Amino acid sequence: MTDLFLLFQDYTFCVVSLGSALLGILCGVLGSFAVLRKQSLLGDGISHGALPGICAAFLITLCKDEEILLLGALAGGVISLCLITLITRFSKIKFDCALAMTLSVMFGLGLVLLTFAQKLPNSSQAGLKTFIYGQASAMTSKDVFIILISTAVVLVTVAIFWKPFKLVTFDKVFSQVVGIKVWMVDFVLSFFVTLASVVGIKTVGVILMSAMLVAPAAAARQWVSRLETMTLLSAVIGAFGGVLGTAVSSSFESVPTGPVIVVCLGVMAVFSILLAPKRGVLWKLIKRKQNRKKLIERVKSFESSD
Repeated sequence: MTDLFLLFQDYTFCVVSLGSALLGILCGVLGSFAVLRKQSLLGDGISHGALPGICAAFLITLCKDEEILLLGALAGGVISLCLITLITRFSKIKFDCALAMTLSVMFGLGLVLLTFAQKLPNSSQAGLKTFIYGQASAMTSKDVFIILISTAVVLVTVAIFWKPFKLVTFDKVFSQVVGIKVWMVDFVLSFFVTLASVVGIKTVGVILMSAMLVAPAAAARQWVSRLETMTLLSAVIGAFGGVLGTAVSSSFESVPTGPVIVVCLGVMAVFSILLAPKRGVLWKLIKRKQNRKKLIERVKSFESSD
C-alpha cells in the first residue's frame, strides 16, 4: 500500500497514467461505435497508414518535432481512411478486403520510407521507430494536453450529435428516411477514429492501437444492452486499463507501458466474455445445462404419465 502511495507521488507516473487514462476514455467511446458498426479494425488500418505519414513528414522537413510528425501521421491516417472509403463505395470490394489491402500497402510504404529516413546522416533510429511500438514512458505534459483536447472535442461532439450517431449506428436506412446525412456521420466517426489513432500512437504504437479501440468496447458489450451505458462503461474500462497498465509497468524494470496496457485491457475483455451474466460463455454453458436437465425431466415425466 505504501509503495502504491509513493508511486502516485511520482510526477512521471502521474503524467503517463493521466495520458493513458484519457486515451482509454477516448478509445472507449469511439470503440463502442466502431464495434457496433462492425468496423472494429478500422483503427488498425488507419494507425498503420499513419506510419508513412510520419516518415514522409520527417523526410520533407528533416525535423523531429512531435507536432510536425503528428500532423504527418494525421495526413497518412486521413489518406488511408479515404482509400478505404473510396474502394468500398465505388467498387465491389467489401470493407474487410479494402481494409486489408490499405493496411498492408500503407504499412509497407511506411517501412520503405523508414529505411530511407534511417540512412540520412542527421537521423537516428530511435526517433521514428518509437511510433511503431510506442513509448508511453516518454510521454510529456504536452502529449497529455493534446490527448485531453482531442478527448474533449470528441466527447462534446458525441454529446451534441448523440441521436444521429445512434441512429446511423443501428439503422442507416431509417436514418436516410428521416433526413440524416449518413455519409457525413460515417465520415465524422471515422475521422474521430483517425484522430484517436494518431494521438495514441506514441502510447501504444501503430501495431497495438486497434486493441485500444476494440478491447474496452468488447468488454463493455458483454455487460450491458444499451448504447448509453455501453459507451460509459467502455470509457471507464479504458481509463482503468490505462492506469492499471501504467502502474504494472512501473512496478517492473524495463517493461514497456503500451503493451502492458493492451494486455490489461485484453484480460478484462476475456474476463467479460467468459463471465459476464447473460452473454458470458460460462453463463451460457450453465444455462444450456440447466435447460437440458429440465428437458430430460419433462420427457421422463411425460413417459411416466403414459
